[in-house]
Amino acid sequence: MMYLLASSIAFCQEFPPISIFSTDDYDAENQNWGISQAPNKFIYVANNKGLLEYNGEEWSLYPTPNETIMRSVKCYQELVFTGFYMDFGYWKKNSFGKLDYTSLVNSDSFSMLEDEQIWEIEELNGWIIFKSLQRIFLYNLSTSEIQIFSSENNIIKLTKLDNTIYFQEIGKGIFSLEGGKAKLVSDNPILKENLIVNIFKIENNLLFLTQKNGFYILENNQVKKWNITANSILEGKTVYSASQLSNQDILLGTISNGLISLKNDGNFNYQINSKKGLSNNTILSIFTDVDNNIWLGLDNGVNVIDSTSPFQIYQSENGLSGTVYASIVFENNLYLGTNQGLFYRKQNSDDDFKLIQNTQGQVWNLSEINGTLFCSHDSGTFTIQNDKAAFIENTIGTWNVKKIDEETVLQGSYNGLSVLKKVGNSWEFRNKVKGFNNSSRIFLLVDENTVFVNHEYKGVYKLQINSDYTEATNVIRDNSVDKSITSHLLNYNGDILYTSKKGVYKYHFDDKKFKKDTLLSDLLSTREFLSAKLIYDKENNRLWSFTKTDVRYLAPNTFNSEPILTKIPVKGNLFKGASGYENILYLGNDKYLVGTSNGFFILYLDKITQVEDFKTHLTKVYNFKLDEKKQLISLEQNKTFKNDQNNIEFFFSVPSFNKTSIINYQYKLEGFNEKWSEKTDQNNILFKNLPFGDYTFKVKSFIDEKQSSNTLAYSFSISKPWYLSNLFVVIYVTGTMVVLYLFHITYRRYYRKQREKLIEKSNRENELKELENKQKITKLNNEKLRSDIESKNRELATSTMSIIKKNEFLNTIKTELLTNGKESIKKVVKIIDKNLNNTDDWKLFQEAFNNADKNFLKKVKDKHPNLTPNDLRLCAYLRLNLSSKEIAPLLNISPRSVEVKRYRLRKKMDLDHNDNLTDYILNI
Repeated sequence: MMYLLASSIAFCQEFPPISIFSTDDYDAENQNWGISQAPNKFIYVANNKGLLEYNGEEWSLYPTPNETIMRSVKCYQELVFTGFYMDFGYWKKNSFGKLDYTSLVNSDSFSMLEDEQIWEIEELNGWIIFKSLQRIFLYNLSTSEIQIFSSENNIIKLTKLDNTIYFQEIGKGIFSLEGGKAKLVSDNPILKENLIVNIFKIENNLLFLTQKNGFYILENNQVKKWNITANSILEGKTVYSASQLSNQDILLGTISNGLISLKNDGNFNYQINSKKGLSNNTILSIFTDVDNNIWLGLDNGVNVIDSTSPFQIYQSENGLSGTVYASIVFENNLYLGTNQGLFYRKQNSDDDFKLIQNTQGQVWNLSEINGTLFCSHDSGTFTIQNDKAAFIENTIGTWNVKKIDEETVLQGSYNGLSVLKKVGNSWEFRNKVKGFNNSSRIFLLVDENTVFVNHEYKGVYKLQINSDYTEATNVIRDNSVDKSITSHLLNYNGDILYTSKKGVYKYHFDDKKFKKDTLLSDLLSTREFLSAKLIYDKENNRLWSFTKTDVRYLAPNTFNSEPILTKIPVKGNLFKGASGYENILYLGNDKYLVGTSNGFFILYLDKITQVEDFKTHLTKVYNFKLDEKKQLISLEQNKTFKNDQNNIEFFFSVPSFNKTSIINYQYKLEGFNEKWSEKTDQNNILFKNLPFGDYTFKVKSFIDEKQSSNTLAYSFSISKPWYLSNLFVVIYVTGTMVVLYLFHITYRRYYRKQREKLIEKSNRENELKELENKQKITKLNNEKLRSDIESKNRELATSTMSIIKKNEFLNTIKTELLTNGKESIKKVVKIIDKNLNNTDDWKLFQEAFNNADKNFLKKVKDKHPNLTPNDLRLCAYLRLNLSSKEIAPLLNISPRSVEVKRYRLRKKMDLDHNDNLTDYILNI
């Protein structure tokens, strides 16, 4: 087992990580009188308000049953024994995961004395021993028997050493408790008069710690002062609590002076107080858990010192301030460059850091070249000698310096590159490199005349520089890699590396471009990416990188050429620095200094150990209806919940108290989702509106990527809703069959009636259609008959008119011939001519024509009011579809004259040249 706070560790201002729990965290009172740990690693604290339980994720408070101050606590197996005012007993987990209290006072025949309180509890060989100021109670775990030992004077301290119980009775001395009886160990006046805080063993001798007068040792039945160098430190201090560690070192909890650690030989080891990280200087109780974490019950709060951590954090109220951007050991001095200036102290010293005059402001880099320490600063470049800073004139805003030769240095500045030259014992600005004015924070000298410059916002430039470094003769932008924030360039074992969020790229001189290196790219985490900066530790051949969750390094493999990647988990709240400006410094003996935003921490590689086996615990389960109050339920397996109580919330934890460890969980709900969730730091999960069925909730935990030894499982069921119960299913099936049968009968009747209705309707519709068709036929026949009658009437009228006219004409001729004989021939000719031109014939024709074709002449006259009677007459003949030759005798003119009339008629009707006159008249 690793020793706690091994004596080889030098405590200056660097201390192990300290977790601080305030009253706001555990929601109880300030003072904490005792601390103990259960077999499941849960921590229990005796608080003014009651018993506190800490499962690694959250605190729970169990108020003291009689609402008094809880003074003592002791875990044994599954029971948590506590003592307080006028009562003592034990707590035990119920099926809900909560503690229930059982009093041992109320269950027996004895009663407590007036104002009696239980201040200490120990376990020995199946007996639980409770101590008040007046009595000692021995509780037999097997028989529940209670034996009582009473004293004449106050019992001050009770201690268990090597299966023996020791106690101090004030005014009488030190006793051991054997067989329920007190046996005097020493009645030396020193042990009678001084209050004993605790009793230890050093080389088989009893060592007594007094409250105000330090240590006394019992040797050969003689009590004498323990002669140690720490006596001067303890002088004037009041010790209230104490504990001896597994390496025999002793921890002292003082009033107002914090925690004092003494080595096992009594020499002073270190002191931690509120200035060095504690939340309070009065320590009421000290407890070391199974993982060697040191728990401190304070006058105000609870603190945990992660004593086995490979990290130690710088703590100081004076000296160093700001974010550390650069660090270096030079001439036995440790220099730290921050955004507040350059600080230093002697290496391995516990002195405060001191600011070097004239260096106030931002320090970007510290480099040692040929025995000179260069400080690249926002103001320019300094050379450093001990606590003196010499400014190099004409330098403004410099990032870094690189060696050209023994007397020449190339420096990157805010506006490009420039050259420093050594003149005598000092350095001077020589010249600015012309032809390149970009900010040059990250640059590499590839060979005598080639410089690579990485600009985060513009990319990588390849510069060809002349031999005297006065001008960049050629500037080329490298297109084989993309520009990237926090990207970096470095020389690693002769290779030029470019690093970005996408990975690590190695420069190939043959192809003159960068190509991705998959092995080196493992140094950068895509998911937890923080910075692409890599740092090469040449002394140990280690290549370092930084992510959000760990510090990594790649180192050679002893057995083959494949290097080994090591990950050191670090919580983000420990490692906080300026992204892209990460820095790590080798201090020797596998010890590294890592700069952070408020100082630095020390990393001890030899203290990195594998996390031991641990378990995941189910702490609480809630079941509730939606939008109603949560109900705590039993942790027993295979419970069945009502269908409307289908919202289940699980709480789980892993009792790990390492401040720098990263704890994650994975879970799944079999029956709902068979895949494991993504890793999360949340210790609870809520499943809403689960459908009925059987489920098994599983969860496993991870500490620094190592999986818990168990996978926690909790099985439960959600019952069917009442309307899906077996009884109702039978009812549903029976009812469905009945309803289907009734539907069948009803539909048969319905379809039969529908069919009858359809047939009746069809017949009725057929009859109506037949009647309607008959009516249509009758109407058509009537219309045809009417048309035929009208046509016959027109023919009859025409024939009649022709007969009449012909008879009249013949009678006239006959009369004329009979009357006058030959003399009347000329007269007959005139009569014939007259009849040929007689308008009465036209009137008769017109009347007959109107009878045959009603309103035709009226329509034509209305449409063309400028037509003459002769024009109308021509229109009537054209309506009869007579040719010009047929029309000529009717008009008693030649066919040529008919054509002329037709032409004039077209003109009057404004017909187009392409329009047919006859068609036009027929369509009127």
